[in-house]
Amino acid sequence: MDASVTTYRAWSWHAPGEPEQLQLVDRAFVSPGPGEIVVRNTMIALNPVDWKVIAASPDGWRPGHVPGVDGVGIIAEVGDGVSIPLGTRIAYHQGIGKPGSFAEYTIVDADCALVIPDGVSDESAAGIPCPGLTAWQALAKVPDMPNRDVLVTGAGGAVSLILVQLALRRNWRVWATASPAHHKRLLALGVAGTFDYRDERWRAQLTVALGPRRLFAVFDTTSGAYARGLAPLVGYNGHLVCIQDRLESPPLPPFTTALSLHEVALNSAHGHATAENWREWRQAGAQLLDAVRIGALGLQPHIVTAFDDLPASLSALKHGRIKGKKILVRIEA
Repeated sequence: MDASVTTYRAWSWHAPGEPEQLQLVDRAFVSPGPGEIVVRNTMIALNPVDWKVIAASPDGWRPGHVPGVDGVGIIAEVGDGVSIPLGTRIAYHQGIGKPGSFAEYTIVDADCALVIPDGVSDESAAGIPCPGLTAWQALAKVPDMPNRDVLVTGAGGAVSLILVQLALRRNWRVWATASPAHHKRLLALGVAGTFDYRDERWRAQLTVALGPRRLFAVFDTTSGAYARGLAPLVGYNGHLVCIQDRLESPPLPPFTTALSLHEVALNSAHGHATAENWREWRQAGAQLLDAVRIGALGLQPHIVTAFDDLPASLSALKHGRIKGKKILVRIEA
């Protein structure tokens, strides 16, 4: 890293509130510790978790904390024990409790670095860490048994769109809920049928489409309360996977359909993953990025905004002013 550069710009959090309350500040460089890398960020990906934690007060956050979980950039400095070369282009998912990606530079654990292959743009790579790894973790909860019916809710979103495609690779019949604007693309991917989640009849329509079959799994991206209402759609020995929120109590009486409940918590890896877990994380990330490279994995359309406009861009995501597109923030060199 250029020794003449002693500070960098970052968006900082000072109290629970709206994205517009973030403040642009200068921060002093800190050298990486053992197993850490300094990333010169080139692209930041905005995710719903970003505005949600800004509105709250996560444990460990103090005034001046830098938010942001997803970033893409170039390794500018490495700590002891890191074998990834300087100059390597990576994507990463940062732990919520650590200084994040809303900055020109971020220190991350080398364990979570995903090396970006040639042929994958920064824009595409930025769409992988949080959405792609969340989808991978959700799918891993359910046994790989062919010729099954599964439902993915909110399939116009970044996580669900990737999950739909991964589920199709398992030779499952995939059903999806989404707004009508996304139905054509989902059907072109091979989805068995799409339903408008705003139509109160969609559950009955799905039941008719299934005929004598029942769902093997439901992957819900809405809320724990919404997932609870989907439990009756799942057949015997099936699975209910909560990607957004979790169920604190069983949604069905005991000894009925023997439903298995699953929660997905990507951020928990930063506090609880073992070395083997991290190897699986990087392997999954590499497979997702390679699928993007060869055109086998489609991502949400994206728009790119400026670093100085980050709070406004995050506010647009929070309040639904930009729908169906991934919001990326470019950091100019």
